[in-house]
Amino acid sequence: MENKRPKVVYTCFPGGKHKVLTMSYDDGQIFDRRLIEIFNRHGIKGTFHLNSGIMGVDERRVTLDEVKDLYKGHEVSCHTLTHPTIERCPLTLVTQQIVEDRKLLEKACGYPVRGLSYPNGSYSRDIINLLPACGIEYSRVVGNTDEFGFPDDFLEWKATCHHSHNLMENARRFADLHKTQYLYMMYVWGHSYEFDRDNTWGDMEEFCEFIGGRDDIWYATNIEIVDYMNAAKNLKFTADCDKVYNPNAASVWLEVNREHIEVKGGELKEI
Repeated sequence: MENKRPKVVYTCFPGGKHKVLTMSYDDGQIFDRRLIEIFNRHGIKGTFHLNSGIMGVDERRVTLDEVKDLYKGHEVSCHTLTHPTIERCPLTLVTQQIVEDRKLLEKACGYPVRGLSYPNGSYSRDIINLLPACGIEYSRVVGNTDEFGFPDDFLEWKATCHHSHNLMENARRFADLHKTQYLYMMYVWGHSYEFDRDNTWGDMEEFCEFIGGRDDIWYATNIEIVDYMNAAKNLKFTADCDKVYNPNAASVWLEVNREHIEVKGGELKEI
């Protein structure tokens, strides 16, 4: 029998990258406008969790009419209709809060809204179990891990850090990660009004200037990460791992014995 070199196959991010950065901001206040301008300048993508039922109720909140243009290139996500502490609410009301929020946001942005962040950080196991039936595929909790791994459950997704918690320390550690046998994710969360309240816009400017525009980082929204990881999980390999079939519409990237390979949607590829 022919002796073959043992094959090592790793999942990569698009372009063969092994690091991803994503940003997550809640409440849809007017300070999102300045934050998005900063993100756009540095090629960084964000997910913005909005309460459609109270948008535009005062001068501090973004209006539904500006959602499509303001958040173009980023992701619009749910934050419930009116921001109640949902763990205290009956599940029937929780369902309404999420589904009605989706409906209004989808009319405003023009695409399926599939993410959520828990308002006031409030949730329960019953609410997590409810979310798939509401069309929700991930949801962010509050708190910080100070780590760069992936959640066991995207419906209980905790970020690396709030932007006021060890932001530059984590950014420098993330930038220095070079072991390509791992996938790393840095996830930053917060509320854009906090920059104005705390006079810390300079901190976000510094962070984005430092971490943006890097060749080894994929800049993605929350749902882009979820979709990509699901697509990678859906690849079909032969038992000998000499071929792979991609039944997805989008490409998935692999590293095979240190060589980066793109497997296009619908492609059967020798590896």
